Amino acid sequence: MFVEHNFYVGFRDVDYKNNLKIKSILSYLEDVAGIHSNIAGFGLLDIPRIKKTWVLINWKVEFIRRPKYSENLRVKTWSNGVDKIYALRDFYVYDENNEVVVKATSKWILIDLETMGMTKPTDVIMDLYTTEPDKVFDDKPEKLKEPESYINSVCVKITKDMIDANGHVHNINYIDFATQVMPLEVLENAKKVDVLYKKEIRDVEEIKAFYGKEGENHFCVIKSKDENTVHAIIRMI
Repeated sequence: MFVEHNFYVGFRDVDYKNNLKIKSILSYLEDVAGIHSNIAGFGLLDIPRIKKTWVLINWKVEFIRRPKYSENLRVKTWSNGVDKIYALRDFYVYDENNEVVVKATSKWILIDLETMGMTKPTDVIMDLYTTEPDKVFDDKPEKLKEPESYINSVCVKITKDMIDANGHVHNINYIDFATQVMPLEVLENAKKVDVLYKKEIRDVEEIKAFYGKEGENHFCVIKSKDENTVHAIIRMI
């Protein structure tokens, strides 16, 4: 099953150059994935009944070009099957000329809320999503590693508005953490964005965001305040 939804690029979605922000495109992708889950009966409002919830593990996003303010975009998504215990989902973003401007893939785990453990998506569950064989990328999202050293770091305060329905800091907010520490030109010009979510952020007042660079790869690594836990690794190229 292919699911599509249209988006208007509004003022809040763009940077000071009127280009679509990374955070905004991830929000669009997430919204369309949510629509598909609603159709399958595995959406947010179904959680009390099914006692399960999806948790995002990876993003792999490539910008063909950055859409601008006031553009109309069409986002298309589909379930791409299961790899071990991970559910895969792909996306295309089209402009008004039906040209692909962004492509992406993602990896998710299914959490059983009664055991609070990971559970493999069954064939019955995946049949609800009507898996499609089409793939945006030949390779899967990478298991990112920390750079060997860092250039700088900042402390970021966690506020109540960052917490989502799963009780932890919503994944989109991690991009905000990256904007606090990464050079502006990296955020503006990134063609490829990869995110690995390793450990949810819960019940803390502050985290630390680190910036490092290896070749053309720019990294933001989000850690606990004591630096003992890595919460996420973001790479931009």
